[in-house]
Amino acid sequence: MSSTLEEQLKSVEVKPSTDEKEAAVRVQKLDKFGRAYGTGRRKGSVARVWLKPGNGEVIVNGKPVLKYFTRSVLQTIVMQPFTISNRAGRYDVWCTVNGGGLSGQAGAVRHGISRALADYEPELRSVLKPAGMMTRDSRTVERKKFGLMKARRSFQFSKR
Repeated sequence: MSSTLEEQLKSVEVKPSTDEKEAAVRVQKLDKFGRAYGTGRRKGSVARVWLKPGNGEVIVNGKPVLKYFTRSVLQTIVMQPFTISNRAGRYDVWCTVNGGGLSGQAGAVRHGISRALADYEPELRSVLKPAGMMTRDSRTVERKKFGLMKARRSFQFSKR
């Protein structure tokens, strides 16, 4: 049996690939209205983001970003893709976001903006990806376990 296996291995020829694999060439993806679309997710939140050239107006669920995200930290999170790529004030953003809390929603909008920017300007992907903007943050709430009060908190021990 081993002799036939050795013969089979000898008969198989390994051909080196002569054609070089080229890096995937990314192309601009736009809808019929000239907008780029990106879906962002974070915790329990999902954001649908449309991006088009404009004067930097960001609308979240029908409200300006400064009214929807009142905390400056959340406003900074939402604008991070533009500041990293030096595109602040060049694009209008319209998005709908639902689920989760405000922190998760801000992260979802940031993820969606990054994806839409990468679709509108494919060369920006090499700037956004190392900064962590293109990666979905997979951290979610740990589930509650049977026999415990919360995910890890147990009931108070009583000696007597």
